[in-house]
Formats: sequence, structure tokens, C-alpha cells
Amino acid sequence: MTVPHYSDLWRGIALAAPDRPAIVTRDDRLTWAEFAQESGAFARHLTEVTGLRPQEAVALLLYNRPEHLTVMWGCLAVGVAPVAINYRYRASEVRALLIDSDARVLVVPTSLGAIAAEAAEGLDIELVTVDDGGDELPGATRYADIVAAGGELPASAPPGADLRLYTGGTTGAPKAVVWDLDTLLAARRQSTWGLIGVTPPESLEDAVAIAVDPSTPRVTTLPLSPLLHGTAQSTTMGTLALGGTIALLPRPSLDVDAAYRLAMDVKATRLIVAGDAVALPLVEVAEREAGLPHVDSILSSGMRFSDDVKRRLHALGDLQIVDLLAASEGGPFAFGITRHADDLPARFVLTPDAVLLNDDLEEITIEPGALGLLAYRGILPRGYYRDPEKTAQTFREIRGHRYVIPGDWARARGDGTIELLGRLAAVVNTGGEKVFPAEVEEVLLAHPDVDDAVVFGLPDRRFGEVVSAMIAPAGGAEVDVPALLAFVDERLAGYKKPRHVFVRPSLERSPTGKVVLEKVKADATAELERRAAHGAAAVGSAR
Repeated sequence: MTVPHYSDLWRGIALAAPDRPAIVTRDDRLTWAEFAQESGAFARHLTEVTGLRPQEAVALLLYNRPEHLTVMWGCLAVGVAPVAINYRYRASEVRALLIDSDARVLVVPTSLGAIAAEAAEGLDIELVTVDDGGDELPGATRYADIVAAGGELPASAPPGADLRLYTGGTTGAPKAVVWDLDTLLAARRQSTWGLIGVTPPESLEDAVAIAVDPSTPRVTTLPLSPLLHGTAQSTTMGTLALGGTIALLPRPSLDVDAAYRLAMDVKATRLIVAGDAVALPLVEVAEREAGLPHVDSILSSGMRFSDDVKRRLHALGDLQIVDLLAASEGGPFAFGITRHADDLPARFVLTPDAVLLNDDLEEITIEPGALGLLAYRGILPRGYYRDPEKTAQTFREIRGHRYVIPGDWARARGDGTIELLGRLAAVVNTGGEKVFPAEVEEVLLAHPDVDDAVVFGLPDRRFGEVVSAMIAPAGGAEVDVPALLAFVDERLAGYKKPRHVFVRPSLERSPTGKVVLEKVKADATAELERRAAHGAAAVGSAR
């Protein structure tokens, strides 16, 4: 197979179907021809004005605006690495990533101009501003002027370029995963063509033909999670590879009502969510409105996506829910696909390139009950940008194969599906017994009075650590903690039952569904100290 390059494929689609809508918002619309023209103008500016060379970097401090996509394409077309930075970061955090990524250009909306200016102070970086109503930044280059100056996309993108995707930094400073653009589209062939039931193409010409073929399903994707995240980015790029349309809500925070109206107006066929954090408010809006009549697929990855929310989504229309198990560093490891409520509970099916490894890092047979480290040996990134040590730790050369091993443990069910158990670093070692938090969380979440839960270890004099849980009640319910623990006791071994339970109105998950575990543990420890001071029991009660 001759692997197409994203930029070359998009250029072929723009030439073959110039009047198709490529990007739509409530107030604007770019055809594929206009998409190519804007991207070409930015590509010309990078090479002829700024003087960037292949493998240098442009940072994007942008929310889900059309410019996020035009800037990215302009970068890919000339071999410059696009680097998306979280627009919620403070100036010091932005500055750290500008330095880490060696960025030469920073593209930013005028509303974030002050943060950009502070972050770039003293650095040799060109600031490019996109007008979103904020004050213009003195000395910055206006994106509108770049577009007005015009320019053309090159006939083909240079080889050897990369795309850098920053991880979230939950275990330390964020690191950029470096993906080779010469093979990236091949790595995503299943999530691009496979999801719509089309055989992946063998050449660039075949890929263009599939995209413009009237019989190919027309995909209109609305990413409800930020484009800087891997799932939204890859699915958006995949939609464009199919000649589809991207619908965007260009706001720095999610307005679910506005997103629903946009989905209805543009007849969005695919939604990208971040588990329950986005899907739950969406389903609540859709239930009181007109459902999701045009949506045929909903995608999420790496976040808690409960069966209850999936069941409610399935009740709204004939749609497929794809829960991906993937990482910035590689995958997908497994798909949890449901087509109707009868398919629930969702089970993750391993992909052909995913394996389980034992403690000696040997591949094991996927027999019922087999426990191992989840690994992937398909097309992989080059590693982490400028971090050979971390690259060597995560991307392992073992007996002639290169694997990515993020650190997740899984148990095989024997039917091709797995039960994800979580990171070894998160395992609670209580009296020599290992407890995987995900296993306990699943049982807690099965109780009707529990809306959210996180399980972790707390220090214990006798056992080293004890299993602990912080939960949020469902719908304001009064949680009977002893009854909840009895519920757990019926389903799990005694040593897996939480010794301490803490009840909070909310776990204060981030917009992407993450919990700050350090904060949770500090909160729990403080409550234990208060209980000890008042002679309270070890087990918490609702409050």
C-alpha cells in the first residue's frame, strides 16, 4: 500500500469537489476550495515570510475555530509540525510548551492576546492573531492579512515531516508524542475508512476516488471536545480524509444547547464526545428536544463513558457508539462498539495489533482470566520529542518487535474481549494483595445511588495501603454507605472493598472527564484527620 499523506489527499479532494462544504459554523461556511485557499495562504506565509523549514514548529493556542484546521493544513503542506496547546493554560504553562516544542510561530485568538504576549516574551516567536473580538496585539501579524495576501498549496507535501501531540501531563510535565506524517494516515485506517465500512485505499488516487464517490457515506462531524485532544483531532482529520464536513462551535467553553442546535442545523452525522463529561449534558438536551435524528455515530476515547448514558443515547436514534481504548502514544488497543441498547454492557474487543504481555514482557495467549500488560505493536510514533529516555521507557524493542506499553493492565475474558484494570502505578497494594481501582469503580457505579466514583489507596499502618473511594450521589440521593459496602461485598473479594468512603456532591472532573487524584487524596486525608479528632468511624457517611 502506498500511504497517502493527509495534505496531498485533502488537496486532491479540494480539486475534485471544490464546492463541497468543508467547515461550517453558525455564522460561516468554507467550501473545500476556500479551505485549500486559506491553508495555502498560511503555508506561503510560513515559508516565504517567516522562513520556516520542514520539521520546525508552529504552536496553535486556539479553541475549535476554523483557523485551527486551516493553520494545521498549512503546516502539514510544507512539512512544519503543528503543535496544539491547551487554550486553558496560563501564560507560564504556555511558555513552557513553546520552549519545549521549539515553536517559531504562535497562532492565538485576540481574546488570549495578553496570555500569548506574556508567554512569548523574550522568545524568538512570531505571534499571529485571529480576530475573535479581543484587542489587537501590538506587533502581531493578523491572520486576516495573511489570507488576503494569498498563496498556493504545494503540489505535494515533503517527506519526513511530523505532527506533535502533547499528552495531558497527568503524570508529570506534558510531553509531545511525535507521529510520522508519512505513515500516520495508515495508522488510522481503521478509524477512518473502517468505521464507515469502506475498504482502506491502496493509493492516493484510490483515496480521492473514495472521498468523491457519491456512494461513499457523507460524514458531517461535530467535535464537542477540543481539537487539541487526540480523539477529536484524529477523527476530524479522518472526516476530512473522507471528503466530509467539519461543524465547529467556535467558543472557548462548551455550550451544550448551542452545540445541539448546530448539530440539528447542519444534520451532523457524527459527534465526538469526551465520555460522560460531554455525553451526559448532551443527552439531557436531546431528550427534551427532538432527539438525534441525523446522528449515526458517536465517538469517545479514554474517558469514563457509562452504560447508562450509552443506553439513553441509543434510545434517541439508530446510532453506533464507539468507545475507543487508545493513547496519544499509539493504538487503538480495543474498540467497545454498541449498535443498540441490547449490546450493553459494552465490552472492549482487542484490535489485531494489540497484545497482552506478562511480567517478562512476553506475549501471552488470550485465554479466559489471562492477566497482562496491554501493548500495541502496529504503526507507532517515533517517540517523545527531544526525550530519548522517556521514549525508551514507553516504546520498547522486544525480540524483534517495537511495542508501546502505556502501563495499563487488562484481563482477558476468553472471547476476544478484555476487562481494563488500570495503571500499575494506580494499583492499591493492600497487605500484599493488588487491587485495580477500575474493577472497584465499576461495581460502585453499578449501584443506583452512585453517579460517579474514584478509587485510590490511602496509607495504613497494618496493610501498607487500604482501598478507599470518593463517590458522588446520583440525583441528590442520600447514600447509605454501609448498604453500599454490602453491595460491593456481594460482588468483590473482601480485600477489594473500600475501607474508607468519602461522599461529595461532585468529583469536580475536568471538561475531559479527568479527576485530579492528588486533590482527591488530600481531601480524603483531611477528612480522615477530622474523623480521628472526633472519634468517628473509619467508613464515611453521606453529607
